[in-house]
Amino acid sequence: MITGHSENVVSIQQKIGWKTLLPLFFTLIFAMSVWPARTQAQIVGNVAAEIPFQFHVGNKAFPAGNYVIHQLDDSDLTIMQIRSADGKLSALFNVESAQAKATPEITELIFNKYGDQYFLSEMFDEGEPDGSKVVPSRDEKRASIGSNAQIASVTAMHPLQTGK
Repeated sequence: MITGHSENVVSIQQKIGWKTLLPLFFTLIFAMSVWPARTQAQIVGNVAAEIPFQFHVGNKAFPAGNYVIHQLDDSDLTIMQIRSADGKLSALFNVESAQAKATPEITELIFNKYGDQYFLSEMFDEGEPDGSKVVPSRDEKRASIGSNAQIASVTAMHPLQTGK
């Protein structure tokens, strides 16, 4: 008697389980397909710029000159590399997602300026409101104490993809 009753309970639970779970599953699939996906910050390909002033990326200083920036492969979109056009100087730096106040009309690098020191701060691709924000370095945090950042912008471009 008890065995027969427990088998009925298990059978009812299985029927109710599928009847309840199946619509929830389809609702979840529908919601995921309709809900706008938030993408990671990403600069696609190489970005080249002529930077007319000495600047810092991370804790490294770079002289004015031509530079190429790109996302490192397999870095989960959080590590980028900057290197001089001649390949003699380079550095890796951490980035996180950034949202532009307005959709950029040009590809640009944005620098924070404290006194006479410039620090690479953000990067945005033309037409893409999602960009990359450089994680502030120890040097930038020190430079920012007691002063407000002025903003400097440098136009960048995507050169032909000939390699990294």
